Amino acid sequence: MISCVKQTTPPLGWWSPNGTPPSSDLARLREAIWNIRQPVILVDHGGILSLAESGLGTLGDRDPGAGAIPIAGHAASVRIENLGDPRFCEDHGVRFPYVTGAMANGIGSEEIVIAMSKAGMLGFYGAAGLHTDRVSSAIDRIQEELGNQPYGFNLIHSPNEPVLEAAIVDLYLKRGIHLVEASAYLALTLPVVRYRVTGIYRDDEGNVITPNKIVAKVSRVEVATHFLSPPPDKFLNQLVEAGEITDEQAEMAREIPMAQDLTAEADSGGHTDNRPAIALLPALMSLRDRLQAQYKYLNPLRVGAAGGISTPASAAAAFAMGAAYVVTGSVNQACVESGSSDIVRKLLAQAEQADVAMAPAADMFEMGVKVQVLKRGTMFAMRAGKLFELYRRCNSLDELTTAEREMLEKQYFRASLDATWESTKAFFRKSDPSQIERGEKDPRHKMALVFRSYLGQSSRWANAGEPTRMVDYQVWCGPAMGAFNEWVKGTFLEPPENRKVVTVGLNILYGAAVTLRVNILKSQGIRLSSELSRPVPCELDQLNQMICQ
Repeated sequence: MISCVKQTTPPLGWWSPNGTPPSSDLARLREAIWNIRQPVILVDHGGILSLAESGLGTLGDRDPGAGAIPIAGHAASVRIENLGDPRFCEDHGVRFPYVTGAMANGIGSEEIVIAMSKAGMLGFYGAAGLHTDRVSSAIDRIQEELGNQPYGFNLIHSPNEPVLEAAIVDLYLKRGIHLVEASAYLALTLPVVRYRVTGIYRDDEGNVITPNKIVAKVSRVEVATHFLSPPPDKFLNQLVEAGEITDEQAEMAREIPMAQDLTAEADSGGHTDNRPAIALLPALMSLRDRLQAQYKYLNPLRVGAAGGISTPASAAAAFAMGAAYVVTGSVNQACVESGSSDIVRKLLAQAEQADVAMAPAADMFEMGVKVQVLKRGTMFAMRAGKLFELYRRCNSLDELTTAEREMLEKQYFRASLDATWESTKAFFRKSDPSQIERGEKDPRHKMALVFRSYLGQSSRWANAGEPTRMVDYQVWCGPAMGAFNEWVKGTFLEPPENRKVVTVGLNILYGAAVTLRVNILKSQGIRLSSELSRPVPCELDQLNQMICQ
Protein backbone atom coordinates (compact mmCIF):
# COMPACT_ATOMS: atom_id res chain seq x y z
CA MET A 1 0.00 0.00 0.00
CA ILE A 2 1.13 3.57 -0.71
CA SER A 3 0.14 6.45 1.51
CA CYS A 4 -0.92 9.74 -0.06
CA VAL A 5 2.06 11.99 0.52
CA LYS A 6 -0.04 15.10 0.11
CA GLN A 7 -3.79 15.53 0.40
CA THR A 8 -5.16 18.03 -2.10
CA THR A 9 -6.99 20.81 -0.28
CA PRO A 10 -9.66 21.12 -1.35
CA PRO A 11 -9.92 17.77 -3.22
CA LEU A 12 -9.97 17.78 -7.02
CA GLY A 13 -13.44 16.29 -6.74
CA TRP A 14 -15.27 13.33 -5.33
CA TRP A 15 -15.63 9.69 -6.26
CA SER A 16 -18.82 7.74 -5.55
CA PRO A 17 -18.09 3.99 -5.67
CA ASN A 18 -20.50 1.70 -7.48
CA GLY A 19 -20.19 -1.28 -5.19
CA THR A 20 -16.46 -1.80 -5.89
CA PRO A 21 -14.11 -0.30 -3.31
CA PRO A 22 -10.97 1.50 -4.50
CA SER A 23 -7.90 -0.69 -4.95
CA SER A 24 -4.49 -0.03 -3.41
CA ASP A 25 -2.89 -3.04 -5.08
CA LEU A 26 0.49 -1.93 -6.45
CA ALA A 27 0.23 -3.93 -9.70
CA ARG A 28 -3.23 -2.54 -10.47
CA LEU A 29 -2.12 1.00 -9.70
CA ARG A 30 0.83 0.65 -12.04
CA GLU A 31 -1.28 -0.90 -14.80
CA ALA A 32 -3.78 1.95 -14.58
CA ILE A 33 -1.13 4.68 -14.64
CA TRP A 34 0.72 3.03 -17.53
CA ASN A 35 -2.47 2.37 -19.51
CA ILE A 36 -2.16 5.70 -21.29
CA ARG A 37 -5.22 5.18 -23.49
CA GLN A 38 -7.53 5.28 -20.45
CA PRO A 39 -8.00 8.09 -17.91
CA VAL A 40 -6.90 7.35 -14.37
CA ILE A 41 -8.47 8.58 -11.13
CA LEU A 42 -6.63 8.16 -7.84
CA VAL A 43 -8.44 8.69 -4.54
CA ASP A 44 -7.47 9.21 -0.95
CA HIS A 45 -9.02 6.18 0.69
CA GLY A 46 -8.39 6.65 4.38
CA GLY A 47 -4.94 8.10 3.74
CA ILE A 48 -4.03 5.35 1.25
CA LEU A 49 -3.51 6.20 -2.40
CA SER A 50 -5.97 3.99 -4.26
CA LEU A 51 -7.34 3.42 -7.73
CA ALA A 52 -10.97 4.24 -8.43
CA GLU A 53 -12.12 1.45 -10.73
CA SER A 54 -15.88 1.74 -10.99
CA GLY A 55 -18.40 4.34 -10.00
CA LEU A 56 -18.94 8.00 -10.72
CA GLY A 57 -16.40 10.77 -10.39
CA THR A 58 -17.24 14.45 -10.18
CA LEU A 59 -14.52 17.07 -10.56
CA GLY A 60 -14.84 20.38 -8.79
CA ASP A 61 -16.17 21.62 -5.47
CA ARG A 62 -19.60 20.04 -5.31
CA ASP A 63 -21.67 18.34 -2.63
CA PRO A 64 -20.05 14.89 -2.48
CA GLY A 65 -23.03 13.05 -1.12
CA ALA A 66 -22.92 10.18 1.30
CA GLY A 67 -19.99 7.74 1.00
CA ALA A 68 -18.05 9.85 -1.53
CA ILE A 69 -14.24 9.60 -1.47
CA PRO A 70 -11.97 12.59 -2.18
CA ILE A 71 -10.17 12.49 -5.54
CA ALA A 72 -6.43 12.99 -4.98
CA GLY A 73 -5.31 12.94 -8.61
CA HIS A 74 -6.64 12.68 -12.14
CA ALA A 75 -4.91 12.26 -15.50
CA ALA A 76 -6.59 12.10 -18.86
CA SER A 77 -5.82 9.54 -21.54
CA VAL A 78 -2.85 10.21 -23.81
CA ARG A 79 -2.29 9.30 -27.45
CA ILE A 80 1.39 9.20 -28.36
CA GLU A 81 0.34 10.36 -31.82
CA ASN A 82 -0.47 13.72 -30.23
CA LEU A 83 2.66 14.23 -28.15
CA GLY A 84 4.08 16.64 -30.72
CA ASP A 85 2.44 18.73 -33.42
CA PRO A 86 -0.24 16.69 -35.25
CA ARG A 87 0.38 18.82 -38.36
CA PHE A 88 3.92 17.41 -38.57
CA CYS A 89 2.49 13.90 -38.77
CA GLU A 90 -0.20 14.95 -41.23
CA ASP A 91 2.19 16.80 -43.55
CA HIS A 92 4.69 13.94 -43.67
CA GLY A 93 2.18 11.12 -43.72
CA VAL A 94 3.34 9.47 -40.50
CA ARG A 95 1.47 8.35 -37.40
CA PHE A 96 3.97 9.29 -34.71
CA PRO A 97 6.08 12.45 -34.19
CA TYR A 98 9.32 10.47 -34.10
CA VAL A 99 12.25 10.65 -36.53
CA THR A 100 15.50 8.73 -36.93
CA GLY A 101 18.19 11.13 -38.10
CA ALA A 102 20.42 10.52 -41.10
CA MET A 103 23.67 9.19 -39.66
CA ALA A 104 26.31 9.44 -42.40
CA ASN A 105 27.99 6.73 -44.47
CA GLY A 106 24.79 4.73 -44.57
CA ILE A 107 24.64 4.17 -40.80
CA GLY A 108 21.15 5.57 -41.15
CA SER A 109 20.54 2.57 -43.40
CA GLU A 110 17.90 1.44 -45.87
CA GLU A 111 16.75 -1.05 -43.24
CA ILE A 112 16.18 1.70 -40.68
CA VAL A 113 14.29 3.90 -43.14
CA ILE A 114 12.07 1.04 -44.29
CA ALA A 115 11.34 -0.23 -40.76
CA MET A 116 10.50 3.25 -39.50
CA SER A 117 8.15 4.02 -42.37
CA LYS A 118 6.26 0.75 -42.05
CA ALA A 119 5.79 1.45 -38.32
CA GLY A 120 4.33 4.93 -38.89
CA MET A 121 7.49 6.90 -38.17
CA LEU A 122 9.95 8.84 -40.31
CA GLY A 123 13.49 7.79 -41.17
CA PHE A 124 16.21 9.61 -43.11
CA TYR A 125 18.85 7.72 -45.08
CA GLY A 126 22.44 8.66 -44.17
CA ALA A 127 23.71 9.70 -47.60
CA ALA A 128 26.53 11.95 -46.35
CA GLY A 129 29.98 10.69 -47.22
CA LEU A 130 28.73 8.31 -49.92
CA HIS A 131 29.22 8.44 -53.69
CA THR A 132 26.19 9.19 -55.80
CA ASP A 133 26.08 5.64 -57.18
CA ARG A 134 25.78 4.23 -53.65
CA VAL A 135 23.06 6.76 -52.80
CA SER A 136 21.28 5.87 -56.04
CA SER A 137 21.23 2.19 -55.11
CA ALA A 138 19.74 3.12 -51.72
CA ILE A 139 17.03 5.08 -53.52
CA ASP A 140 16.28 2.04 -55.67
CA ARG A 141 15.76 -0.22 -52.69
CA ILE A 142 13.80 2.22 -50.53
CA GLN A 143 11.48 3.26 -53.35
CA GLU A 144 10.89 -0.36 -54.28
CA GLU A 145 10.03 -1.28 -50.68
CA LEU A 146 8.03 1.80 -49.70
CA GLY A 147 6.52 3.23 -52.85
CA ASN A 148 4.57 6.30 -51.70
CA GLN A 149 5.08 5.68 -47.99
CA PRO A 150 7.08 8.40 -46.18
CA TYR A 151 10.88 8.49 -46.14
CA GLY A 152 13.69 11.00 -46.55
CA PHE A 153 17.36 11.34 -47.49
CA ASN A 154 20.17 13.42 -46.08
CA LEU A 155 21.61 16.50 -47.77
CA ILE A 156 24.78 17.60 -46.02
CA HIS A 157 26.62 20.87 -46.45
CA SER A 158 29.92 20.18 -48.21
CA PRO A 159 31.95 23.41 -48.22
CA ASN A 160 35.11 21.59 -49.31
CA GLU A 161 33.31 19.50 -51.95
CA PRO A 162 30.62 21.72 -53.51
CA VAL A 163 30.58 19.56 -56.63
CA LEU A 164 29.42 16.58 -54.57
CA GLU A 165 26.65 18.58 -52.87
CA ALA A 166 25.37 19.76 -56.25
CA ALA A 167 25.54 16.23 -57.66
CA ILE A 168 23.46 14.86 -54.77
CA VAL A 169 20.81 17.52 -55.37
CA ASP A 170 20.79 16.63 -59.08
CA LEU A 171 20.26 12.99 -58.13
CA TYR A 172 17.44 13.76 -55.70
CA LEU A 173 15.58 15.91 -58.20
CA LYS A 174 16.01 13.31 -60.92
CA ARG A 175 14.88 10.41 -58.71
CA GLY A 176 11.91 12.10 -57.08
CA ILE A 177 13.25 12.46 -53.53
CA HIS A 178 10.84 15.02 -52.08
CA LEU A 179 12.06 15.17 -48.46
CA VAL A 180 15.58 15.82 -47.19
CA GLU A 181 17.20 16.42 -43.85
CA ALA A 182 19.59 19.32 -44.40
CA SER A 183 22.45 19.06 -41.92
CA ALA A 184 25.78 20.71 -41.00
CA TYR A 185 24.93 23.89 -42.93
CA LEU A 186 26.80 27.02 -41.93
CA ALA A 187 24.94 29.11 -44.50
CA LEU A 188 22.59 28.46 -47.41
CA THR A 189 24.03 27.27 -50.71
CA LEU A 190 22.74 27.38 -54.26
CA PRO A 191 22.13 23.59 -54.41
CA VAL A 192 19.91 23.51 -51.29
CA VAL A 193 17.92 26.50 -52.52
CA ARG A 194 17.57 24.90 -55.93
CA TYR A 195 16.24 21.73 -54.31
CA ARG A 196 13.65 23.63 -52.32
CA VAL A 197 12.19 25.73 -55.14
CA THR A 198 12.33 23.29 -58.06
CA GLY A 199 8.81 22.50 -59.24
CA ILE A 200 7.13 25.18 -57.12
CA TYR A 201 3.65 26.21 -58.33
CA ARG A 202 0.29 27.67 -57.29
CA ASP A 203 -2.79 25.53 -56.86
CA ASP A 204 -6.27 26.49 -58.04
CA GLU A 205 -6.80 28.54 -54.87
CA GLY A 206 -3.61 30.51 -55.35
CA ASN A 207 -1.65 28.77 -52.59
CA VAL A 208 2.05 28.15 -53.18
CA ILE A 209 2.81 24.43 -53.34
CA THR A 210 6.36 23.13 -52.88
CA PRO A 211 6.91 19.51 -53.95
CA ASN A 212 10.27 19.38 -52.16
CA LYS A 213 10.38 19.68 -48.38
CA ILE A 214 13.33 20.29 -46.08
CA VAL A 215 13.78 19.41 -42.43
CA ALA A 216 16.74 21.57 -41.40
CA LYS A 217 18.91 20.40 -38.49
CA VAL A 218 20.70 23.33 -36.84
CA SER A 219 22.22 24.39 -33.54
CA ARG A 220 22.73 28.11 -34.12
CA VAL A 221 20.18 30.91 -34.24
CA GLU A 222 21.85 32.58 -37.23
CA VAL A 223 21.67 29.38 -39.30
CA ALA A 224 18.10 28.74 -38.15
CA THR A 225 17.18 32.24 -39.33
CA HIS A 226 18.32 31.39 -42.86
CA PHE A 227 16.19 28.25 -42.99
CA LEU A 228 13.07 29.82 -41.47
CA SER A 229 13.24 32.73 -43.91
CA PRO A 230 12.37 32.73 -47.63
CA PRO A 231 15.14 31.76 -50.09
CA PRO A 232 17.61 34.64 -50.63
CA ASP A 233 17.08 36.77 -53.71
CA LYS A 234 20.69 36.31 -54.83
CA PHE A 235 20.17 32.56 -55.22
CA LEU A 236 16.73 32.93 -56.78
CA ASN A 237 18.15 35.35 -59.34
CA GLN A 238 20.96 32.91 -60.18
CA LEU A 239 18.44 30.13 -60.70
CA VAL A 240 16.32 32.34 -62.97
CA GLU A 241 19.38 33.32 -65.01
CA ALA A 242 20.37 29.66 -65.33
CA GLY A 243 16.86 28.76 -66.51
CA GLU A 244 16.26 26.48 -63.51
CA ILE A 245 13.14 28.41 -62.44
CA THR A 246 10.98 31.13 -63.97
CA ASP A 247 10.46 34.68 -62.76
CA GLU A 248 7.00 33.63 -61.55
CA GLN A 249 8.45 30.76 -59.55
CA ALA A 250 11.02 33.07 -57.99
CA GLU A 251 8.19 35.33 -56.88
CA MET A 252 6.34 32.37 -55.38
CA ALA A 253 9.48 31.34 -53.50
CA ARG A 254 9.42 34.61 -51.59
CA GLU A 255 6.24 33.42 -49.86
CA ILE A 256 7.68 30.22 -48.39
CA PRO A 257 10.35 29.37 -45.83
CA MET A 258 13.41 27.40 -46.85
CA ALA A 259 12.34 24.80 -44.29
CA GLN A 260 8.91 24.27 -42.78
CA ASP A 261 10.46 22.09 -40.08
CA LEU A 262 13.54 23.02 -38.07
CA THR A 263 15.30 20.53 -35.78
CA ALA A 264 17.07 22.01 -32.77
CA GLU A 265 20.20 19.87 -32.63
CA ALA A 266 21.57 19.93 -29.10
CA ASP A 267 24.54 17.94 -27.72
CA SER A 268 24.67 14.98 -30.10
CA GLY A 269 26.83 12.54 -32.02
CA GLY A 270 28.61 13.71 -35.16
CA HIS A 271 28.39 17.38 -36.10
CA THR A 272 27.38 19.27 -32.96
CA ASP A 273 27.95 22.52 -31.12
CA ASN A 274 27.31 20.73 -27.81
CA ARG A 275 24.40 23.06 -27.08
CA PRO A 276 22.16 22.25 -24.10
CA ALA A 277 18.71 21.28 -25.32
CA ILE A 278 17.01 23.02 -22.41
CA ALA A 279 18.36 26.35 -23.68
CA LEU A 280 18.50 25.76 -27.45
CA LEU A 281 14.95 24.53 -28.01
CA PRO A 282 13.16 27.51 -26.39
CA ALA A 283 15.47 29.93 -28.23
CA LEU A 284 14.65 28.44 -31.62
CA MET A 285 10.93 28.29 -30.83
CA SER A 286 11.04 31.99 -29.97
CA LEU A 287 12.80 32.65 -33.30
CA ARG A 288 10.13 30.56 -35.03
CA ASP A 289 7.37 32.72 -33.58
CA ARG A 290 9.09 35.98 -34.57
CA LEU A 291 9.68 34.89 -38.15
CA GLN A 292 6.18 33.43 -38.49
CA ALA A 293 4.77 36.79 -37.40
CA GLN A 294 7.12 38.61 -39.79
CA TYR A 295 6.49 36.54 -42.92
CA LYS A 296 2.95 35.33 -42.17
CA TYR A 297 3.48 31.95 -43.83
CA LEU A 298 0.33 30.09 -44.83
CA ASN A 299 1.58 26.96 -43.01
CA PRO A 300 3.03 27.72 -39.56
CA LEU A 301 6.68 26.90 -38.87
CA ARG A 302 7.57 23.99 -36.60
CA VAL A 303 10.55 23.17 -34.38
CA GLY A 304 11.56 19.67 -33.29
CA ALA A 305 14.20 18.45 -30.86
CA ALA A 306 17.33 16.35 -31.36
CA GLY A 307 20.44 15.67 -29.31
CA GLY A 308 20.13 13.79 -26.05
CA ILE A 309 16.82 12.15 -26.99
CA SER A 310 17.23 8.55 -25.87
CA THR A 311 14.97 7.94 -22.87
CA PRO A 312 11.32 8.53 -21.96
CA ALA A 313 12.36 11.38 -19.68
CA SER A 314 14.32 13.23 -22.37
CA ALA A 315 11.55 12.81 -24.95
CA ALA A 316 8.92 13.90 -22.39
CA ALA A 317 10.99 16.98 -21.57
CA ALA A 318 11.23 17.89 -25.27
CA PHE A 319 7.49 17.51 -25.81
CA ALA A 320 6.74 19.40 -22.59
CA MET A 321 8.83 22.31 -23.91
CA GLY A 322 6.78 22.31 -27.11
CA ALA A 323 8.78 20.22 -29.59
CA ALA A 324 6.76 19.35 -32.68
CA TYR A 325 8.67 16.06 -33.01
CA VAL A 326 11.78 14.35 -31.64
CA VAL A 327 14.81 13.00 -33.50
CA THR A 328 17.11 10.21 -32.33
CA GLY A 329 20.58 9.36 -33.57
CA SER A 330 23.16 7.60 -31.41
CA VAL A 331 20.72 5.00 -30.10
CA ASN A 332 19.82 3.94 -33.64
CA GLN A 333 23.43 3.19 -34.52
CA ALA A 334 23.38 0.63 -31.71
CA CYS A 335 20.38 -1.13 -33.29
CA VAL A 336 20.65 -4.23 -35.46
CA GLU A 337 19.33 -2.45 -38.57
CA SER A 338 22.02 0.24 -38.62
CA GLY A 339 24.72 0.31 -41.26
CA SER A 340 27.37 -0.15 -38.60
CA SER A 341 29.05 -3.37 -37.45
CA ASP A 342 28.39 -5.77 -34.59
CA ILE A 343 31.69 -4.73 -33.01
CA VAL A 344 30.57 -1.10 -32.93
CA ARG A 345 27.14 -2.04 -31.60
CA LYS A 346 28.81 -3.84 -28.68
CA LEU A 347 31.03 -0.82 -27.99
CA LEU A 348 28.01 1.47 -28.01
CA ALA A 349 26.05 -0.82 -25.70
CA GLN A 350 28.84 -0.47 -23.14
CA ALA A 351 29.15 3.31 -23.39
CA GLU A 352 28.50 5.67 -20.53
CA GLN A 353 27.70 9.36 -20.83
CA ALA A 354 31.30 10.46 -20.31
CA ASP A 355 32.68 8.06 -22.93
CA VAL A 356 32.58 10.64 -25.74
CA ALA A 357 35.01 13.23 -27.08
CA MET A 358 35.26 15.90 -29.77
CA ALA A 359 37.45 15.24 -32.82
CA PRO A 360 38.16 16.96 -36.17
CA ALA A 361 35.52 16.39 -38.85
CA ALA A 362 36.58 14.83 -42.14
CA ASP A 363 34.30 16.98 -44.29
CA MET A 364 35.27 20.31 -42.67
CA PHE A 365 38.78 19.48 -41.49
CA GLU A 366 40.49 22.65 -42.69
CA MET A 367 37.85 24.83 -41.00
CA GLY A 368 38.50 23.28 -37.61
CA VAL A 369 34.97 21.93 -37.32
CA LYS A 370 34.61 19.00 -34.92
CA VAL A 371 32.34 16.01 -34.46
CA GLN A 372 31.47 14.12 -31.29
CA VAL A 373 32.65 10.51 -31.24
CA LEU A 374 32.91 7.50 -28.98
CA LYS A 375 36.07 7.62 -26.89
CA ARG A 376 35.81 4.25 -25.19
CA GLY A 377 37.66 1.45 -26.98
CA THR A 378 39.25 3.61 -29.69
CA MET A 379 42.15 6.04 -30.12
CA PHE A 380 40.52 7.90 -33.00
CA ALA A 381 39.81 11.19 -31.17
CA MET A 382 43.43 11.48 -30.01
CA ARG A 383 44.91 10.58 -33.39
CA ALA A 384 42.56 12.86 -35.32
CA GLY A 385 43.45 15.71 -32.98
CA LYS A 386 47.14 15.10 -33.69
CA LEU A 387 46.50 15.35 -37.43
CA PHE A 388 44.82 18.72 -37.02
CA GLU A 389 47.70 19.91 -34.84
CA LEU A 390 50.16 18.99 -37.60
CA TYR A 391 47.98 20.65 -40.23
CA ARG A 392 47.92 23.92 -38.28
CA ARG A 393 51.69 23.89 -37.78
CA CYS A 394 52.92 22.74 -41.19
CA ASN A 395 52.45 24.10 -44.67
CA SER A 396 53.14 20.79 -46.41
CA LEU A 397 53.96 17.16 -45.79
CA ASP A 398 57.63 18.03 -46.41
CA GLU A 399 57.69 20.08 -43.20
CA LEU A 400 56.93 17.05 -41.03
CA THR A 401 59.81 15.83 -38.89
CA THR A 402 61.23 12.37 -39.54
CA ALA A 403 59.64 11.10 -36.32
CA GLU A 404 56.23 12.54 -37.25
CA ARG A 405 56.40 11.07 -40.72
CA GLU A 406 57.28 7.63 -39.34
CA MET A 407 54.45 7.85 -36.80
CA LEU A 408 51.90 8.63 -39.51
CA GLU A 409 53.14 5.98 -41.90
CA LYS A 410 53.39 3.19 -39.29
CA GLN A 411 50.46 3.93 -36.97
CA TYR A 412 47.92 5.96 -38.95
CA PHE A 413 48.13 5.11 -42.65
CA ARG A 414 50.16 1.88 -42.50
CA ALA A 415 51.64 2.96 -45.82
CA SER A 416 54.05 5.61 -47.03
CA LEU A 417 52.68 9.12 -47.38
CA ASP A 418 53.41 8.94 -51.12
CA ALA A 419 51.32 5.77 -51.42
CA THR A 420 48.62 7.35 -49.30
CA TRP A 421 48.49 10.33 -51.65
CA GLU A 422 48.06 8.00 -54.61
CA SER A 423 45.14 6.19 -52.94
CA THR A 424 43.64 9.55 -52.00
CA LYS A 425 43.78 10.65 -55.62
CA ALA A 426 42.05 7.43 -56.68
CA PHE A 427 39.19 8.29 -54.32
CA PHE A 428 38.77 11.83 -55.63
CA ARG A 429 38.96 10.80 -59.28
CA LYS A 430 35.55 9.29 -58.71
CA SER A 431 33.96 11.92 -56.48
CA ASP A 432 35.59 15.30 -57.26
CA PRO A 433 38.67 15.37 -59.59
CA SER A 434 39.11 19.11 -59.02
CA GLN A 435 40.44 18.31 -55.55
CA ILE A 436 43.39 16.45 -57.10
CA GLU A 437 44.32 19.35 -59.34
CA ARG A 438 44.15 21.75 -56.42
CA GLY A 439 46.22 19.41 -54.24
CA GLU A 440 48.95 19.12 -56.87
CA LYS A 441 49.23 22.92 -56.97
CA ASP A 442 48.78 23.61 -53.23
CA PRO A 443 50.99 21.50 -50.91
CA ARG A 444 48.95 22.44 -47.85
CA HIS A 445 45.71 21.33 -49.50
CA LYS A 446 47.44 18.09 -50.50
CA MET A 447 48.36 17.56 -46.85
CA ALA A 448 44.75 18.23 -45.81
CA LEU A 449 43.44 15.68 -48.32
CA VAL A 450 45.89 13.04 -47.08
CA PHE A 451 44.96 13.68 -43.46
CA ARG A 452 41.26 13.66 -44.33
CA SER A 453 41.70 10.25 -45.92
CA TYR A 454 42.41 8.82 -42.45
CA LEU A 455 39.39 10.57 -40.98
CA GLY A 456 37.14 9.36 -43.78
CA GLN A 457 38.33 5.77 -43.74
CA SER A 458 38.08 5.51 -39.94
CA SER A 459 34.30 5.63 -40.12
CA ARG A 460 34.24 3.03 -42.88
CA TRP A 461 36.54 0.73 -40.89
CA ALA A 462 34.08 0.97 -38.01
CA ASN A 463 31.06 0.29 -40.21
CA ALA A 464 32.78 -2.71 -41.78
CA GLY A 465 34.02 -3.99 -38.41
CA GLU A 466 37.60 -4.17 -39.74
CA PRO A 467 39.30 -6.14 -36.92
CA THR A 468 42.82 -4.81 -37.60
CA ARG A 469 41.65 -1.20 -37.25
CA MET A 470 39.66 -1.20 -34.00
CA VAL A 471 41.86 1.46 -32.39
CA ASP A 472 41.10 3.74 -35.34
CA TYR A 473 37.32 3.38 -35.35
CA GLN A 474 35.47 6.67 -35.71
CA VAL A 475 32.05 6.11 -34.13
CA TRP A 476 29.77 9.13 -34.00
CA CYS A 477 28.15 9.16 -30.60
CA GLY A 478 26.65 11.58 -28.10
CA PRO A 479 26.03 11.29 -24.34
CA ALA A 480 22.48 10.14 -25.13
CA MET A 481 23.94 6.68 -25.73
CA GLY A 482 25.05 6.41 -22.11
CA ALA A 483 21.66 7.59 -20.87
CA PHE A 484 19.91 4.95 -22.96
CA ASN A 485 22.22 2.20 -21.68
CA GLU A 486 21.49 3.21 -18.11
CA TRP A 487 17.74 3.16 -18.76
CA VAL A 488 17.68 -0.30 -20.34
CA LYS A 489 20.14 -1.91 -17.91
CA GLY A 490 18.76 -5.23 -16.71
CA THR A 491 16.04 -5.35 -19.36
CA PHE A 492 15.68 -7.22 -22.66
CA LEU A 493 17.09 -4.15 -24.46
CA GLU A 494 20.45 -4.30 -22.70
CA PRO A 495 22.01 -6.80 -25.19
CA PRO A 496 22.69 -5.02 -28.50
CA GLU A 497 21.32 -7.94 -30.52
CA ASN A 498 17.84 -7.19 -29.10
CA ARG A 499 17.82 -3.53 -30.08
CA LYS A 500 15.59 -2.75 -33.03
CA VAL A 501 14.74 0.77 -34.13
CA VAL A 502 10.96 0.41 -34.00
CA THR A 503 11.02 -1.22 -30.57
CA VAL A 504 13.38 1.46 -29.28
CA GLY A 505 11.38 4.31 -30.83
CA LEU A 506 7.99 3.18 -29.60
CA ASN A 507 9.37 2.52 -26.11
CA ILE A 508 10.74 6.06 -25.97
CA LEU A 509 7.41 7.52 -27.13
CA TYR A 510 5.29 5.32 -24.89
CA GLY A 511 7.57 5.97 -21.92
CA ALA A 512 7.36 9.71 -22.60
CA ALA A 513 3.55 9.51 -22.46
CA VAL A 514 3.69 7.66 -19.15
CA THR A 515 6.19 10.20 -17.79
CA LEU A 516 3.99 13.13 -18.76
CA ARG A 517 0.98 11.49 -17.05
CA VAL A 518 3.02 10.92 -13.91
CA ASN A 519 4.12 14.56 -13.95
CA ILE A 520 0.49 15.68 -14.16
CA LEU A 521 -0.25 13.63 -11.06
CA LYS A 522 2.81 15.10 -9.36
CA SER A 523 1.54 18.60 -10.08
CA GLN A 524 -1.64 17.65 -8.20
CA GLY A 525 0.30 16.64 -5.09
CA ILE A 526 0.69 12.92 -5.80
CA ARG A 527 4.10 11.43 -5.11
CA LEU A 528 4.59 8.02 -6.66
CA SER A 529 7.32 5.46 -6.07
CA SER A 530 9.73 4.61 -8.91
CA GLU A 531 7.87 1.30 -9.34
CA LEU A 532 4.82 3.28 -10.46
CA SER A 533 6.42 6.29 -12.13
CA ARG A 534 9.46 4.99 -14.03
CA PRO A 535 8.49 3.27 -17.31
CA VAL A 536 10.55 0.23 -18.25
CA PRO A 537 11.06 -1.10 -21.80
CA CYS A 538 8.38 -3.45 -23.12
CA GLU A 539 8.45 -6.04 -25.89
CA LEU A 540 6.96 -4.83 -29.16
CA ASP A 541 3.79 -6.96 -28.99
CA GLN A 542 2.96 -5.71 -25.51
CA LEU A 543 3.80 -2.17 -26.54
CA ASN A 544 1.45 -2.26 -29.50
CA GLN A 545 -1.37 -3.48 -27.27
CA MET A 546 -0.91 -0.59 -24.85
CA ILE A 547 -0.62 1.97 -27.61
CA CYS A 548 -3.62 0.71 -29.57
CA GLN A 549 -6.05 -0.03 -26.73
